[in-house]
Amino acid sequence: MKNLITTCVRVGWILLVVICLGMYGCPQYGVYSARKEGEAILAHAQSSREVAVAEAKAKMESSALLAQADTIRAHGVASSNKIIGSSLKGNSEYLQWLWIDQIEKANTIYIPTEANMPIMEAGRKAIKQPE
Repeated sequence: MKNLITTCVRVGWILLVVICLGMYGCPQYGVYSARKEGEAILAHAQSSREVAVAEAKAKMESSALLAQADTIRAHGVASSNKIIGSSLKGNSEYLQWLWIDQIEKANTIYIPTEANMPIMEAGRKAIKQPE
């Protein structure tokens, strides 16, 4: 019987110690959990910021390269125009032939008027006369 009482007392003390530790540990765990949650939020915000900065840098570099490509293309077009312009000087017969050739291919003919400006699409759609 004495062993049973001693065992019950020991179990009681163990339960008392566990309850006291729980009462102390629960608030401490809440503080620890809140601190870790805050650190996770901060790390996520920093990561998002770094991603946004990297995307902005990529857009900036892309814009600079696109601008360079447009500049190179513009120089090429200007050079081509200069070559074509110099080859067409004094070749009025070729320009007349080209104009006539294009007229033959076209469905619409534009006739220049007094001011040398064509009347655009004047008779394309015939107006129906009432019967």
